[in-house]
Amino acid sequence: MNIPAGLLAPPWYWIADLVLAVLLWDVARRAPWRRLSHPAQLNVWLGTVVVLSVLWSIRTGVLPGLGFHLLGTTAANLLFGPPLAIAAMVLVVASQVGTGAITLQAFSLNALVMAVYPVCISYAILRFTERRLPPHLFIYIFAAAFFGAGFTMVATGLLAAGLLSVAHVYPFEYLWTEYLPWFVLMAWAEAFSTGAAVTLMVVYRPTWVSTFDDRRYLGDG
Repeated sequence: MNIPAGLLAPPWYWIADLVLAVLLWDVARRAPWRRLSHPAQLNVWLGTVVVLSVLWSIRTGVLPGLGFHLLGTTAANLLFGPPLAIAAMVLVVASQVGTGAITLQAFSLNALVMAVYPVCISYAILRFTERRLPPHLFIYIFAAAFFGAGFTMVATGLLAAGLLSVAHVYPFEYLWTEYLPWFVLMAWAEAFSTGAAVTLMVVYRPTWVSTFDDRRYLGDG
């Protein structure tokens, strides 16, 4: 993750710029911006951006493009839903550009890999749990939050590795043996932190979690 400029051929970055521009236009049209007109909700949204920006600054890695850090995209998705979550995560990526961790040329590519894609994966897992699993609080916490976060981390690692392999940056055999196994360990940290955070918010501040419905998961009314 954190793909730097110059690591891939220029067309990769140009295509990413075009794709991200189209997606952000769609997000701008679909996002429930009115929800952020409430000061409490706006504070939660902005606070999430700040917390995740700090979290992303805690990273490790050896070779260019082969870094590790927690994502927080599943938590953002459960809190705000996909459009606002994507908007928040793109701001997190932008914060990394501001600190110099990500170059401006690589902004769109990193936003697609580490913001848009993982939000879509976590949303797909949430929809699966809603359609296929019983409507229970523990299903929401363990399937949508805990498992969803861990699976999303692994899926993001697979996408990053696949991209670097297809672009002939690193051999896939090397990525498979030396890079991807670490994502399993990262997945546990991502799952635990997301599961704990979502549990606390569901218990003490359920109005912050837009995808949590008391009537569905608690039988309230």
